[in-house]
Amino acid sequence: MLKNRVTELLGVEIPIVQAPMGWIARSQLASAVSNAGALGIIETSSGELDIVRDEIARMKDLTEKPFGVNIAQAFVADPSAIVEFVIAQGVKFVTTSAGSPTKYTSQLKDGGLTVFHVVPTLRAAEKAVAAGVDGLIVEGGEGGGFKSPTPVSTMVLLPAVTEAFDLPVIAAGGFLDGRTMAAALALGAEGVQLGTVMVSAQESPVHRNWKNAIVNAAETDTVFLNAHTSPALRALRTERTSALEFDHEQNAMSAMSGIQDVYFGGDLEAGIALSGQVAGRIKASRPVCDIIQECAQDCEKTLLSLRSLYPLS
Repeated sequence: MLKNRVTELLGVEIPIVQAPMGWIARSQLASAVSNAGALGIIETSSGELDIVRDEIARMKDLTEKPFGVNIAQAFVADPSAIVEFVIAQGVKFVTTSAGSPTKYTSQLKDGGLTVFHVVPTLRAAEKAVAAGVDGLIVEGGEGGGFKSPTPVSTMVLLPAVTEAFDLPVIAAGGFLDGRTMAAALALGAEGVQLGTVMVSAQESPVHRNWKNAIVNAAETDTVFLNAHTSPALRALRTERTSALEFDHEQNAMSAMSGIQDVYFGGDLEAGIALSGQVAGRIKASRPVCDIIQECAQDCEKTLLSLRSLYPLS
């Protein structure tokens, strides 16, 4: 099995973390991830903190394995309240995102939590390290969801960060299977975060129309929105998102108002269905356990096959 600083810090068997997708990363999905030996994450980016509190409590009934919480600072009305709540619930791992790492890192660490901050650039990584985080989630621009308006691909960003800092790094953006996980390890990461494939998973609570759209997508079927402002977004290509792609006056976030109809009603034109470019490689909606176990096993096989193909002289 793959053992490293990430598995040690997170207390998991497999160094895979589930992305904290708003409204999706709740107990139904996150408990399946944790029970499979990886780390499930509960979201806060929906801003529905009363429901999020219930979801955190429900996790303890659904799994005995470790899980974490993401604090999406820009999307939570009172992030300090959720920080206090997370500490009180005995959660041991937190990812922070969509805001400055200097704001809550000290408070979280003083509460006994391990803190990883999500960074889209080397400069953001420098700031997070200076703030005292325990590790980084390095997220390339090909990933789905909220993005930096100036995206950097994982292939460029990941080695830039791992060369600069000796902290545990989880790579995000473009990861799906054992081969991509092995590539992340080769570039200095010690784990990967899976997002789009988790949206498509059988345990994901989203409407089957969204899952089918991911399964049927080509590698070119995402759009990058809001490059003129922040936050930028990467989403599935639909008639609506295609119209927004080159609209540099309208803020695409206004289309998020129909998000419930997209997520749970299956109307992909009602809003924005967030997705990474890796959707083009997803061929079926599969159980979470199969996704995680095969990813880890195939990563080990890939590393071994590379050794046999290119033996050291």
